[in-house]
Amino acid sequence: MIVATLPLLWRLPIYLLAGIGAGIANGIAGGGTFITFPTLLATGASALTANVTTTVGVVPSYLGGIRGFRSQLRGHRALIRSLVPYCLVGTATGCTLLLLGSPKLFQLVVPWLIGAGTLLFAFAPLITKRLAHIDHAHPGRRWALNVGVFLIAIYGGYFGAGMGILLLAVMAVSLPFEIAELQGLRSVLSLIINLLAALIFVVRGHLILDAVYMFLVGTLVGGWLGAILIMRLSPNVVRVLIICVGVVTTVRLAITA
Repeated sequence: MIVATLPLLWRLPIYLLAGIGAGIANGIAGGGTFITFPTLLATGASALTANVTTTVGVVPSYLGGIRGFRSQLRGHRALIRSLVPYCLVGTATGCTLLLLGSPKLFQLVVPWLIGAGTLLFAFAPLITKRLAHIDHAHPGRRWALNVGVFLIAIYGGYFGAGMGILLLAVMAVSLPFEIAELQGLRSVLSLIINLLAALIFVVRGHLILDAVYMFLVGTLVGGWLGAILIMRLSPNVVRVLIICVGVVTTVRLAITA
């Protein structure tokens, strides 16, 4: 709690650096919340205030991924439009659970959810091979995608740490796309979910505005840097990096649950 005793002029650069780190993490695979959230807790913020402030502050982190993968996204506008309703309804549900419900039970489930998502993504190539006989136009695949995105949006509206891992996992086993296309879609869906949650939390209020301003700038820069980094790595390296982020996120969630 040393940070809580620092004057505002010292806390602002800390917020900015945390935002840059979170932006880089979100630009790669997600998990930026685990940089900004503990930073706010160290300043003395309550868990709920830290959560909603982080949700608003990290919104720009996904813009770098969208810009970086815009060529891969051009042919998927219809798919994105079809998933928007699931994102919106799911996010609103998650925000309602956060603001009106008890968070303890949900927090106990979160590590298992992220861990399962990480395993699903890790074994996605094997699963894809086993499901190769099922056409990608099969209704079952689309049902899995829609339901998966809806459930992840609920989680995103509630807390959102590791949301990118879960989105990548669901899309990897339900869509016939390369990792670069999945990364682009992940950035778009994450932005939609986070943006709606941010709007709800802005209306609700009780944000730490100084932190929000610094996070908005930091995550924009960090998201751009993360997108540049991820585009320069080979698909296999990206896959390993995403799995590592998922494992670390799961462990941290399990420790703090």
